[in-house]
Amino acid sequence: MSDFIYVTKNEWKPVKEEIIDMINEVQDIVRDEFTFRFDFIGSVPLNMVTQDLDSNIGYDFDINIRVNDDEENYNAKQIKHILMNAFNQVVNSYGYSYCEDNTRVFTIKAIDRPNSRIIHSCDFAVVYDCEEGRQQYIRHNKNQNSYYWEYQPYGFNLEHKIKWLKKHKLWDEVKERYLDKKDNNEIPTKKSRSLRAETINEVCNENGYNEE
Repeated sequence: MSDFIYVTKNEWKPVKEEIIDMINEVQDIVRDEFTFRFDFIGSVPLNMVTQDLDSNIGYDFDINIRVNDDEENYNAKQIKHILMNAFNQVVNSYGYSYCEDNTRVFTIKAIDRPNSRIIHSCDFAVVYDCEEGRQQYIRHNKNQNSYYWEYQPYGFNLEHKIKWLKKHKLWDEVKERYLDKKDNNEIPTKKSRSLRAETINEVCNENGYNEE
């Protein structure tokens, strides 16, 4: 069983600001190819950054990158590799490892090497906002070594439910139950975003949620 706690905003905010500086450098590097916007999603805007002090994985940031390529000059693989190559040019100067190319995201890690411990990490997803509220992301199929745009599953956007929960003063219950779910999660592949969405949906359903 884990023992997750919330990381204070005073702790993670300076790290976030440094990450923004790093991303700004990347924007300058890739400017001749394309421009992009970025947003911190998930735990940071909700002030729900967590870590298990008994583990060595630290806490993480989730960031969406939206590339401006309306003419579709680049395919999914090219876009992701251009971004990762650009990040690899600057990450070391900020104390991060080189990019890891994962299925849904690419990841950089700030590592305390003397103690073999991950301090924190950043997951970058390359996304495209479609019509009717749908969203696609660049997926890396490792078995086939292919890259393509994949639709996010329905229900990834929880904005309305979050607003409803806060309006009805149920957010503290969400935060408490979320920690409990993380402590008792026995499925390693079940990520924080899934546990957070599960918690939000449960508390909504138990308290008569309706789209007002």
